[in-house]
Amino acid sequence: MSDRDSLDRAYANSAHIPGGADYPARWDREARAFRATARSELGLAYGSGEGQALDLFLPAQAPRGLVVFIHGGYWIEGGREYWSHLAAGAVARGWAMALPSYTLAPKARIAQMTAEVAQAVATARARVPGPVVVTGHSAGGHLAARMACLSALERVVPISPLADLGPIAGTSMNDLLHLDAAEIAAESPCLSRPLAPAHVWVGAQERPAFLWQARLLSEAWACPWTPEPGRHHFDIVEGLCDPASPLMQTLIPAA
Repeated sequence: MSDRDSLDRAYANSAHIPGGADYPARWDREARAFRATARSELGLAYGSGEGQALDLFLPAQAPRGLVVFIHGGYWIEGGREYWSHLAAGAVARGWAMALPSYTLAPKARIAQMTAEVAQAVATARARVPGPVVVTGHSAGGHLAARMACLSALERVVPISPLADLGPIAGTSMNDLLHLDAAEIAAESPCLSRPLAPAHVWVGAQERPAFLWQARLLSEAWACPWTPEPGRHHFDIVEGLCDPASPLMQTLIPAA
């Protein structure tokens, strides 16, 4: 097995999760059902490019603050529409949640995605007064961590983040991402310092590569990390739906 094949296997998730191929359809159903009844402002533009838009979900009362969730998909696939239901926990606790899309590879480099998400956060926080908490999953966890390196936030909770882009450059995904040494150095969160308190979250049953990435970021940032028991890479985000979950209590601690 070549080095590239080994890295591809290390960062593959669906093949190692029972029923992994069924999750996207499930997320789509749950997101559609949530959007059908939620108080929301959908498709708010934060730039002029295709996909530069966000969805904002609001509680019944004036929001206590803003949570931003950044979706994953290895910077290559996915979009905000699959994840609307993850706003349920924040909304139930009286917070707004913004979910941005961003330009994907190969149309954009990761540095451009970082800049786009920063603009999305700025646009959302201009609409919702109060503290701003940023989270994201997988590649979105990477982008959430990058937000903590760029501006002051109340808190950042990267979920299953990719903190070191060096190994990703060795996978077949790099045929689309085009990572080089300069971008790896600039865009790897583990090589930067956060401007906000952080807590790294990961599923205890995730692939060893993701456990390593999460632990690496927590050590580089000297921040806590939680490997949540029984959770894998696809169901680790489900805690965002439950206002009483340990993940939500970490994301939005009780006042």
